[in-house]
Order: sequence, then structure tokens, then C-alpha cells
Amino acid sequence: MSALFEPYTLRELTIPNRVWMPPMCQYSAAHEGPGTGAPDDWHFAHYAARATGGTGLIIVEATAVAPEGRITPYDLGIWNDTQVEAFRRITRFLKDQGSVPAVQLAHAGRKASTGLPWQGGAPIGPEAYGWQPVAPSALPFDEGHPVPTELTVEQMSAVAEQFADAARRALAAGFEVVEIHGAHGYLINEFLSPYSNHRTDEYGGPYENRVRFALEVVDAVREVWPDDKPLFFRISATDWLAENGWTADDTVRFAAELHAHGVDLLDVSTGGNAPAVRIPTGPGYQVPFAARVRNETPMAVAAVGQITEPEQAEKILAGGEADAVLLGRELLRDPSWARRTARELGGEVWVPKQYHRSV
Repeated sequence: MSALFEPYTLRELTIPNRVWMPPMCQYSAAHEGPGTGAPDDWHFAHYAARATGGTGLIIVEATAVAPEGRITPYDLGIWNDTQVEAFRRITRFLKDQGSVPAVQLAHAGRKASTGLPWQGGAPIGPEAYGWQPVAPSALPFDEGHPVPTELTVEQMSAVAEQFADAARRALAAGFEVVEIHGAHGYLINEFLSPYSNHRTDEYGGPYENRVRFALEVVDAVREVWPDDKPLFFRISATDWLAENGWTADDTVRFAAELHAHGVDLLDVSTGGNAPAVRIPTGPGYQVPFAARVRNETPMAVAAVGQITEPEQAEKILAGGEADAVLLGRELLRDPSWARRTARELGGEVWVPKQYHRSV
């Protein structure tokens, strides 16, 4: 059998194949009124299409644990019960199609309160439904960005509890996997990296202090997330900085600690914490970072980053570089990538009875 189409079990959850969809923001939720932050018909159609296409696990886009944790006013959220009820429609359909619904819990930190990316994505103020961002340190993300408010220890504790509350709601909404967003320059990533964390208390300075907040969030979520369900963590394995940044060596060290704290799989990405960094992109350019974690720690990993071709994805899994592959832009282009690839490689995926004539 093709490695891509072998089931994969974490804790007591079996995922039907290794073709997974990473979180990709749609920036399409209501930004005011009772439906603020709740998924709507666009989100249902978007995720449903990938489920009917055979995708084994679908991670719903960065979903804010609090209103001020959104990247834009148009992000999804899971801080109230109205949002929970709206998510149930999506998770129920995904399960009916044989896909496993997952959700990424996020706080944007100093990169919060920006406009829509297709309108430039610049920082916005209250006149455009914006707000004051927060961060580990009072350092703006880039020129033209506001100086964020430095979080107090008490506020950090409250954010960790917001992650836990969001995990409780994710369970009520029908999700089978929760992923904590610790990548791409958002709040948790900001704490991890010395580039963005200039604190002088027990949460700043040496590595042991900089990872403290992330581990507190993990512990808070793991305490409320059921023991039989997996917990993922998304990381930027490197800041791509020559010095004074988070490195691949830090990621390997941290992965072992995350595993000891109950994280089951590391979703390995890179970058996003420092602007204007030159990243040597290319097919599978982030896979080596995932492979290091998988081969040097007990942590399972999913690889992402310009994985587009069936043979390429199969080679990553068969060569032991990752336990699953996450296809982002390729699944935007082709929602039925998994079903098409199964035909090419001799694998099997769930096919809705309405589509059996296409097999």
C-alpha cells in the first residue's frame, strides 16, 4: 500500500490517511454583531470540499482564543458558544465524510489588528474595527506597526486560561484534534524567540525562560483536552536569522519537552517572526526540519512547505522524514488531491456514494 494512504493512530484516534490539510486563514468571518468570529457558508463549503475529496485530517484555520487574539477583525474565533454552535455544522459534515476535524487555537500577539491581506494587510485602528495588540515585549513587528503592550505575568496567565477555555469549546464543537499555534511570529512564537522576547523576568532571557509560557499554555490545554484525543503544536522551526533568533537546534530541544508535556505531534513550519527575511524556498524546503525532529526526538511530525506532487509526498513518508504531509496551496488548487492521488498510487480513500462514478 502507498504510505500516503495508510491509517495513522495517535492516542485512541485513527486518521484514515496521511494527506492532511494545514490551517489556512480565510479572513471571511463576520467582524461585528452576534455572529462575529463564527464560521459561515463560505467556511462550510471550503472545508466540506476537502473532506469529500478524501483529505484524512483537516485543520481549521487559526481560530482566536479571544477577540484581541485575531490577526484581522475577519478571523474565526472560539471564545463564545455562538461560535461553537456554528462549528458543529462543519465538524459533523467532515466526520460524515470520513475526515477528522481539527482546529488550530491561536493568539496573534503583536501581529494582531491588521487589515485584510488582499487589501494590503496594514495595521488598523479602532475606526476600522482594530485594537491595541499585546506581546511579550513592547517591540513592534515592523516599521509602521504599533508598539504592542507588554503583557504582565497576570495577563499571561489569563491568556493561558483562554487557550484552555477554547479547547473546552473545541471539544463541545466536535473537534477531534486541537493544535496550539506556536509559529509564524504570533504570540507564543514571540515568546520563544530572543528576536522578539526582550523580557528580563522569568519569561525572558535564556532558553528555559523563553519556553516557559508556551509550556504553560500546553499544560493548560492538555489538562482539559481528553486523554484519548491528540494534541498538536505548530512551530516555526527557525526564524531564518543568522543570529539572535530561534533555531533548528532549539526546535529539536523543545520538541522533546513538548512531548514530555503531552503534545503528540509537531506541525513543522518556519519563519514569520522577523520581517524581510530571505527564505530559501523550493519544493519541500521545510521537510528537513521536520525530519530532524522525527529522527532525534520521540515526537511524531507532519511536514509542510511546497509539497505538491504525489511521488514527492510518498517519498517523504516512505523515507521516514515525516508521519504525515500537510498540503496547503495544493489543496486550495485541487480539493480532491487525495482522491486523485489514491487512484495514481493504488491507495484507497473515502468516496461519497454520490461520487462513486468518479472512482
